[in-house]
Amino acid sequence: MVRYKNIKIFTGNANRRLASEITEYLGMELSHATVEKFSDGEVCLSIGESVRGADCFIIQPTCPPVHDNLMELLIMIDALRRASAKRITAVLPYYGYARQDRKSKARDPITAKLVANLLTMAGADRILAVDLHAGQIQGFFDIPVDHLNAAHLVTEYYRNTIDLNEVVVVSPDVGGVARARTLADSLEVQLAIIDKKRPAPNEVEIKNLIGEVKGMTAIMIDDIIDTAGTIPAGAEMLLANGAKEVRACCIHAVLSGPAMERLAGSVITELVVTNTIPLTKEKQIDRIKVISIAPLIGEAIIRIHEDISVSKLFV
Repeated sequence: MVRYKNIKIFTGNANRRLASEITEYLGMELSHATVEKFSDGEVCLSIGESVRGADCFIIQPTCPPVHDNLMELLIMIDALRRASAKRITAVLPYYGYARQDRKSKARDPITAKLVANLLTMAGADRILAVDLHAGQIQGFFDIPVDHLNAAHLVTEYYRNTIDLNEVVVVSPDVGGVARARTLADSLEVQLAIIDKKRPAPNEVEIKNLIGEVKGMTAIMIDDIIDTAGTIPAGAEMLLANGAKEVRACCIHAVLSGPAMERLAGSVITELVVTNTIPLTKEKQIDRIKVISIAPLIGEAIIRIHEDISVSKLFV
């Protein structure tokens, strides 16, 4: 039985498990699309059902392999547009290239804007994104953007699993203070800040600690953990300053390069992540706890389809 008329949910190969969880939440089945490759590596797409006049949603994080997943998304948008879909919403649980959102030095590209242009020109009518690395990326689009915040899922997890009487939330850098303060306020605990600098991409130097962590359980929060240079180094500093335990959480677990080796050798007792990015088998370790964002995205899809306020999800 179809609960919602004239709605189609598609996915590429980026995170099919999340797409299945979303359709299960909606009481639907994934719409039929086959996304493969020709022998030369080009994307081969086949849409297996009519989408004429349909409200179409494509669930496709542009996570590694970034270029494959981005091209699948662009080609699927183009195919649905040419097949007369009424509306096409690109659902981006993770927005690749989001960290290239400004010019840090002369002749730098602003690739986050380029990706926005590509999605728009391909034919997307709307974007549904989760925890963009920089909020201003919403302004890179000339189409509507619904920006979901998954932090409340992390808040709920900690409320239900640990004693908050001796907890301090820690921002791993000055740029993440607003995010850490939101979690600290939600949990009604104190905030601390680590001062760091990056001498080169994917390298980090810890400088100072602002705040008190002695005798506390420290929870470090970031939006993205990529090579995991910041979190393990920060955890060492927190223990050196008297913290009795260090936990960590993030929304997007990229975990590239030496990340798993660094996490395995770190003093962090638990890393809480969401499933915006699928974890390969070697990354599915006991220390990593995964929270599903399928209900959050599912509710947002319902509200977009029925023209109801998405912001009410956070009230």
